Amino acid sequence: MFDTMTLTKIGGGLFGAWLVLLVGKWVAEEIYHADAHGPQSYTIEVADAGGDEPEEEIDFAALMAEADIDKGEKVFKKCSSCHKTVEGENGTGPYLYGVVGRDIGSAAGFSYSGALASAEGDWTPEALAAFLTNPNGFAQGTNMAFRLKKPTDQANVIAYLDSLDD
Repeated sequence: MFDTMTLTKIGGGLFGAWLVLLVGKWVAEEIYHADAHGPQSYTIEVADAGGDEPEEEIDFAALMAEADIDKGEKVFKKCSSCHKTVEGENGTGPYLYGVVGRDIGSAAGFSYSGALASAEGDWTPEALAAFLTNPNGFAQGTNMAFRLKKPTDQANVIAYLDSLDD
C-alpha cells in the first residue's frame, strides 16, 4: 500500500510546511517587533490631559435626600446573590437587615475577613457609599469585590437598606 517514496513525500511535505512556518514567524518578528527598527524617530508631545483636575465633589447628603427606595430595591437584586435582607440569614456575605447604623463587622454568625473584623465605627450612609465605591480601598484585604460605581445607585440601595428596619 505505502512504499518508501510515498512516505518520503509525506515527510517532505510536513517538514516543508514546518520550515515555511518558522521562516514566516521569523519574518513577522523582524517586521513587527518594536526593537527591530531602533529607537523611535520622533515623539508626540501631549498637552496636559487634565488628569490633575480634582473630581467633581458629590453632595452625598443631597443624594440621600433624593434617594428612591423602589429603585434601590431593583439595584439591590445585583447584591442579593451574596447578601440576604432577613436578620440572621447570612449568605456569601453578611445579612444586611439593619446594616445602616450597625457596627462594622458585627453581623451575628458571619465570619468577616480580617480587614472588616478589625474595622472600627458604624456603617453610616457615607461609610457604606465609600465601601460600595471601592471595597478593597475601604478595607484592604476584604473579600468583597463587587462595586456600585454610580453614586445615585449607592444612595438608592442605602435608602432601601435603611428602610428595611424602619
